[in-house]
Amino acid sequence: MTQLLESLDSPAALRVLAPAQLPQVCADIRQLLVTLLAQTGGHLASNLGTVELAVALHYVFDTPRDEIVWDTGHQAYAHKILTGRQAQFGKLRQYHGLSGYPTPTESPYDAFPVGHAGTSISVALGLAKARDMRGGDQHVVAIIGDGALTSGLALEGLNNAHGCKRLLVILNDNKMSISPTIGALARHFSMLVANPRYRYVKHHLGRALERIPLIGLFLAKLVIRVQGGIKHIIAPQNVFENLGFHYLGPIDGHNMAELVSILRSCKAEPEMPVLLHVITQKGKGYDFAERDPERYHGVTPFDACSGEMNQPDAQPTYTDLMSDLLHDVAARDERIVIVSAAMCGGIGMTRFAREFPTRFVDVGIAEQHAVTFAGGLAARGLRPIVGIYSTFLQRAYDEVAHDVCMPCVPVLFLIDRASLVGGDGKTHHGVFDIAFLRHLPNLRIFMPRDRTAMALALQFALQANHPCAIRYARCAVPEQVVAGGLPPFAAPAVTQWESLMPGRDAVVLAVGHMVFYAARAAQLLREQGLHVEVVDAGALWPLDTATLTAVLARHTRVVTLEDHVITGGFGAAVAEFVAGHAPHARVERIGIPDRFVEHGSLPELYAELGWQPAQLAGRIATLCHAQ
Repeated sequence: MTQLLESLDSPAALRVLAPAQLPQVCADIRQLLVTLLAQTGGHLASNLGTVELAVALHYVFDTPRDEIVWDTGHQAYAHKILTGRQAQFGKLRQYHGLSGYPTPTESPYDAFPVGHAGTSISVALGLAKARDMRGGDQHVVAIIGDGALTSGLALEGLNNAHGCKRLLVILNDNKMSISPTIGALARHFSMLVANPRYRYVKHHLGRALERIPLIGLFLAKLVIRVQGGIKHIIAPQNVFENLGFHYLGPIDGHNMAELVSILRSCKAEPEMPVLLHVITQKGKGYDFAERDPERYHGVTPFDACSGEMNQPDAQPTYTDLMSDLLHDVAARDERIVIVSAAMCGGIGMTRFAREFPTRFVDVGIAEQHAVTFAGGLAARGLRPIVGIYSTFLQRAYDEVAHDVCMPCVPVLFLIDRASLVGGDGKTHHGVFDIAFLRHLPNLRIFMPRDRTAMALALQFALQANHPCAIRYARCAVPEQVVAGGLPPFAAPAVTQWESLMPGRDAVVLAVGHMVFYAARAAQLLREQGLHVEVVDAGALWPLDTATLTAVLARHTRVVTLEDHVITGGFGAAVAEFVAGHAPHARVERIGIPDRFVEHGSLPELYAELGWQPAQLAGRIATLCHAQ
């Protein structure tokens, strides 16, 4: 990295550079990204693809007065480096360090908080409307890409943008979300890119106009209008023009001179919204990421020279277990269909998609469609499984209620990342799904602690005539958390709870991987002379009221432990039952308080929340000693 980048502490410093210096700035940013992300991990390929775009935007527009909204947020690292956060970048996604996503509390250059796909156009429209109502004249820019335009929310925003002034939407077209982008819109973009007649006329007309002296602002506007007229003749089916946008492109998103020139032209068009179609390469400038952008989308720490990812923990994750189980079951049951919303690799279904291609459907970043589509499959005798992150299932709540639970069709939801997720932070922590699912009729929810329980829950769900959900954390399956480890799940049925450790002083009801933390805390308490019963309540909804009633006959001090918000979660369900059936019992709920949890490693976040075994032991001891 050269001193040039080090000298850029704000976009104002960038804007005094000569255009010829900008490619060096881009090279420096790429070097910094590879060097630092090799140490911290993070989103690599998507950010390497947007370096020129970020530099050109801050070079042309008067940020932060002109507002930039980055869709999804994981492609905004170069933006962060250019906006005064370069010195802090080594703490990206680290505890009390920079967020991996735009965060207005972190910088005035982050116009709006974001972490989910498809939001930028709607946000930008809101900012532009507020600007107009307040009498402002600044520009608003939305950058959408990485497949986010397949999101229904993005299409709703495009549909509502007609007539909006000083609004620029940039389509960062890299043909990828995390997995390759699919669907009719992707094919439409490919058609626009591949149209040789349009590209020929655009190129030669632009060159001819550039040779005319003293063209100034007038010709900049004329270029936009002439190009628009040409597109109506050559490519009349351009969906963006039909929605009221002035469409420009496609252009090379790594050609700095062309980017700066056309962004200035876009800035000179104040009367109608403009959509600029930019072609970029995900992973640009780092050979390993260019060749395999899906693998290098989100990286753990890696060796920058060899590209090899560090693998400090070889233990299988819950995602790994479910992937293996599903593959074996699907080989015997041809009714099984996996539905993914652009997360094939993330949910561990790459092998399934390869070996059962006709039974794997990727709908793009369209979670609502994924759920309702699965409802239709189930209504005609198939066994659809929606593999989805907890944080993304939030986007399809109405469809779960209206199109799965109300008709009571046997859709299985595999809810991955149903827990705190570490460095991705508050936009991605999967800690709300119990609360918004458990009140829906006809739905049964499991959170297995180990492979045996997971296999039984999967078997139960695929035989049920109603919807089910199996949620699991983003972590390795714990082993040897207590001396001798915990035995495999052995309850008579997967719908029943299992008592794992006896005790007379209190009982802890825990779910999923938190069972292991409860067991370790109980072991520490035994060393203090307190005997606490530990119950695996992995069949978390409906509650196993028979076992719970028996537990309440033995204990008046009840602790619930979950990696989920306290409000409306598993502990709340237990407290509701206790209030009606054992009002003499005291329930202590341990989970996430009423706030969004920031990013950090899981051990750091668990310590902050008081979930480490010694901390849990202290809280349980306090309850045991209370009168």
